[in-house]
Amino acid sequence: MSAQLRPGYKQTEAGVIPADWSPHTIGDLVDFEGGSQPDKSVFRQSWKAGYVRLIQIRDYKTDKYETYIPWSLARRFCNESDIMIGRYGPPVFQILRGIDGAYNVALIKAKPCPAINNSYAYYFLKQEKLFAFIEKLSRRSSGQTGVDLKELRQYPLPLPSIEEQETIAEALSDADALIELLEQLLAKKRHLKQGTMQELLTGKKRLPGFSGEWEQTRLGDSIEKFIGGGTPSRANSQYWGDEIPWVTVKDFATFNPRYSQESITKTGLRNSASHLIPKGTLITSTRMALGKAVVYEVDVAINQDLKALFPRSGLDTQYLYFWFEYYGKFIDELGSGSTVKGISLPELKKIQLNLPPIKEQAAIVTILADMDAELAELEAKLEKSRSIKQGMMQKLLTGEIRLL
Repeated sequence: MSAQLRPGYKQTEAGVIPADWSPHTIGDLVDFEGGSQPDKSVFRQSWKAGYVRLIQIRDYKTDKYETYIPWSLARRFCNESDIMIGRYGPPVFQILRGIDGAYNVALIKAKPCPAINNSYAYYFLKQEKLFAFIEKLSRRSSGQTGVDLKELRQYPLPLPSIEEQETIAEALSDADALIELLEQLLAKKRHLKQGTMQELLTGKKRLPGFSGEWEQTRLGDSIEKFIGGGTPSRANSQYWGDEIPWVTVKDFATFNPRYSQESITKTGLRNSASHLIPKGTLITSTRMALGKAVVYEVDVAINQDLKALFPRSGLDTQYLYFWFEYYGKFIDELGSGSTVKGISLPELKKIQLNLPPIKEQAAIVTILADMDAELAELEAKLEKSRSIKQGMMQKLLTGEIRLL
């Protein structure tokens, strides 16, 4: 027995929608116009009179590949209000606005008809469920991944009145504005923290109440011991389980201070070169992810690509953590290797370390830790705002919630 419909709603191919909305497909309401480009021999890397920027999908992420072509040879143009679709991937089906110029074959312009508001169409195309649909089609196809326009045109699009479309688009635009504001504030705070680290971790700026020379030493001289790790045999299932978090470089990219992607058993720990590292210990990588450092809130085991650093009494672990954060790029540049970049333990030990007195280290840590807490709060607020917006899109674009 089918569920009873809510009063004022009807069942359609697009699902349950308000009775006064009309069922359509994307192809009923949106035309698509592919891009073009002349021969690459006419490309220029800088603008000159008579040339126009050629928009490529990768240009939206970086200007490293920015190119220009003669205006007379350009065939397809877009402006900042146009809805542009990234045709090939990965990632497939990027929905872009705010770009202008000629566009190449990697982009498609979505052209809504007068019955659908441009911004409403933009938000409809940006739905996560539509992304998942296109991605699934792309994986199913052979050859180069890309947007299946035939299937996209047939995708259901329920349509409210133009007035309700405008109201929905305005609400989602307001949510986007808040997200953008938080993103800008977060970027500003990160930049401020970077500047603060530059001043405090180099001694360029001294905190009130501190003076005198810093100790000129090397990292190895300030570390009592470096402990490496290992990998239990994959062939023995008794070595792998949920007893001890087992950390690898992969965990640096998805860092959670209490969890790791894999775990081993106590038996696995005893029968491998791995070691149990106490919580609160700084762990860094000597192979891949050079210059990165993490500190766990639980005891963990580590693999052979990582080293746990146990400072002497004159070096605060949290100060060392921020030192790695600031000097991470420098450490990464010291790495070598034709396929996988690494750094030897002797090379790591030789890195210069300008060390303030332990009390000054603690004062610096307090300031940087407070900035980290503020960043974490902003990041959580941004993530919540993004989640709320996704929920709004789901409910507003299906008519589950009405604004008129």
